Amino acid sequence: MNNKKAIVVFSGGQDSTTCLFWALERFEHVEVVTFDYQQRHNKEIEIAKHIANRLGVKQTILDMSLLNQLAPNALTRHDQEITTEGDGELPSTFVPGRNLLFLSFATILGRQIEAKHIITGVSETDFSGYPDCRDMFIKSLNVSLNLSMDDQFIIHTPLMWLNKAQTWELADQLGAFDFIRENTLTCYNGIQGDGCGECPACELRNNGLEQYLASR
Repeated sequence: MNNKKAIVVFSGGQDSTTCLFWALERFEHVEVVTFDYQQRHNKEIEIAKHIANRLGVKQTILDMSLLNQLAPNALTRHDQEITTEGDGELPSTFVPGRNLLFLSFATILGRQIEAKHIITGVSETDFSGYPDCRDMFIKSLNVSLNLSMDDQFIIHTPLMWLNKAQTWELADQLGAFDFIRENTLTCYNGIQGDGCGECPACELRNNGLEQYLASR
């Protein structure tokens, strides 16, 4: 690749941290961008800062609080219950436009620092029914962003076709299994590491962990 600089869309969770280790293995210079959209737990921002500092990666935090105003949901409002999808409805944790905005702003930042590679941890295999995690959306957005800036960015999705067990396997292959298990925050209730074990995010993460450990 001609350009060896990359930006990882980074929340401090299992998936984005796995993507960060993936990027560090492939690119000469890696930075992360974290979005503050007044999510349910400020701890998410703190953990993302902590991980970036530990790994010696430059972090940019962008204010995306407009999302909270435009797209009220269970990830931004404490008075909304966390529910999974059902009867054709999206989960209450779906944030309309989130990945559209995050990837757009990450790419704009990439243009400023001359990074052509944008990495995100979305997955179509083990996702919660979010339309903005689908491969078709990512490819379409990639084309639109390149047309909008007359440039050639590449959006990488290392986890797109991996289930959670395979994501744990990738973390292990990258030598980051223990780091990711202990330091990341996936839990909707804001509990670091293995989490509360009860929310949908913890169930997905921990079921994948059990499957992977059983196959080791």
